[in-house]
This record gives sequence, structure tokens and C-alpha cells, in this order.
Amino acid sequence: MSDDEELQMEAGSAAPVESIDSPDLAEILRDLSRPQKRLPTRLLYDEEGSRLFERICETGDYYVTRTELSILRENLPDIAAFAGPGAGVIEPGAGCGCKTRELLSALEDPRWYAPLDIDPSVLWRCRQTMSQVLPRLPLVPVCADFTRPWRYARLPLAERRLLFFPGSTIGNFEPHEAQALLRQFQQATGASGRMILGVDLRKSAATLRRAYDDSEGITARFNLNLLVRLNREHAADFDIAAFEHVAVYDKTRHRIEMHLRSRREQQVRIGGRSFRFAAGETIHTESSHKYLPDGMAQLAVGAGWQAWKLWMDPQRRFALMGFEAARWRQP
Repeated sequence: MSDDEELQMEAGSAAPVESIDSPDLAEILRDLSRPQKRLPTRLLYDEEGSRLFERICETGDYYVTRTELSILRENLPDIAAFAGPGAGVIEPGAGCGCKTRELLSALEDPRWYAPLDIDPSVLWRCRQTMSQVLPRLPLVPVCADFTRPWRYARLPLAERRLLFFPGSTIGNFEPHEAQALLRQFQQATGASGRMILGVDLRKSAATLRRAYDDSEGITARFNLNLLVRLNREHAADFDIAAFEHVAVYDKTRHRIEMHLRSRREQQVRIGGRSFRFAAGETIHTESSHKYLPDGMAQLAVGAGWQAWKLWMDPQRRFALMGFEAARWRQP
């Protein structure tokens, strides 16, 4: 039996979840050795980090989730028509899958749903929820870091593959990294592939700072949890109380940045190395670039996509963009 045949599933069943390696200590040490200390953004999403991010999405200050959901709901028929019948849906960084449930319910005869997430507990919850909401839809959960090579060739057959990448995750990457990721997505969907991409648009610095440093302090807990994870998984000795969460807007690069700032001069040990922190020195943990629709379209064109659809809220805070693989369009 071929790999594809093995992964073909009966309604309501699920394929085995792939495993991934633990976070790369060498990468962590390298990033902490930079003049501007940093840590990989993906490390924010352990089980507790994923839970806290879901809470961030529910805060009044974080406009992204509710704005995107309103765009999706108001345009579902058009979005479903763009996706076309018989699609297999891939969602990198699936999380809770709340937006995806609405999309899948509106699609015509979806073949299967493949949620990808770095956190196995998130995939388990997603699988349980989807099996209740859409019990006849085959699920192919994949536990993987979607920024690295994963076995997309083993996904089941479908008329086409639709990649759904909502939220503002594409903004977490430097533009050249975002383009490389979009190119990888195009390879995963193939010559007839389509993509629906969530893009956070440029807006006032004050609005962005509130969204990334909410009044309830949940984003601060989310960011500081990264140090808790390093202490637990790599025997580091970060004093959590000696760091604080800060969000700053870089107007030149059109991005909001999250940092962990040292409250005092201190030494931290991890992986047999010692790192000195001056008072006020920061660890850069995340960036979120904000785009204009034309800018994102140009970025995607360079990755093998062709912009085809644009859905926005009336205030132009957020956009869902529909792309087709460039080779799919006839000249």
C-alpha cells in the first residue's frame, strides 16, 4: 500500500500524529549570543503559551481575531466559491481552529483537513473539536514546525489543496523569510493550489501597542512564559521576576516588536553557557510586520502565487487575501 493510500481515512478517523524534535538548544544559544539578544518566536507556543494566546485573542485590546472573523463570516460564500469544490485544506499553525470550522462548514465537499501545529496538545484539542463539529470530515493532524520541511507530499489526494493561513502570523517573519515561507506553501499545495492568507494592515502605533500589551496583562504572561519554558526544558536559571514584557513600534519597518527587558544587571545560565544582561537590555521575542495589500501581493508573486481576491473590513484594519498558484492561471 502506498503512503497516500495509507493516509486515506474513513470518515471520522484520524491519521497518526507525526513527532517533532525538542527545541534546538544550539539555536537558542546562538540567538542569545547576538548583540541584540533574541529567541525563536515559535518557542512561545508550548502548551501554556498556546492556552495564553487563545486568551489574548479574546481580549478587547486584540482586534485581530474578531476583525478577521467578521470578514470571514460576511464573505463566506465568496470565499468558499474561490476555494472551489473538493479541496483538501491545510492549516499551518492551526491553534484552536475556530476560524477554520466556519470555513470548512461553508466549503463544497471538502476532502480532508490537515491541521499543523508545533504543540501536540493543541492538535489533540483541535481533533476533538473537529470530530464533534464535522464528524464525517477526515482529519490528518500533523505535529510539526511549519517553518521547516514537513511531509506534505504524503497528504491524501484531493481536487486541489487549499492552504488556510489566518491571523497575522505571516507578519511574524522578516519580509524575505515571509516570502520563503509562502514559496514553501506554494510547493505544499502544488500547481493547482490556492491560499487564503490573513494580513494585518498598517494602522496607528497606539492601536498596535494596546493589542500587543493588553490591559489585562495576558500578553505579558504569554511572553514571560517563554523563560519558564527554557527553565523547564533546558535547565536555565532565568529569574522570571527580573524581566518584564515590553511592546515597541518600529515605524521605519512598520512592525510591532515584543521584548523581554531585564529589570536589573544579572547573569543567566543555560546549556552550560552564561549570559550577562545589563539593566534595561532586552531579548527580542517576536516581530509583527504590518502590510498594505499591494505590498503583500508583490511579496506573494515572488513566491509563485498570483493575487486574485481581497476581502477587508470597512475600517481597513485587516485583510483576507486569496491567491492562486501562478502556474494554474492560463496565459
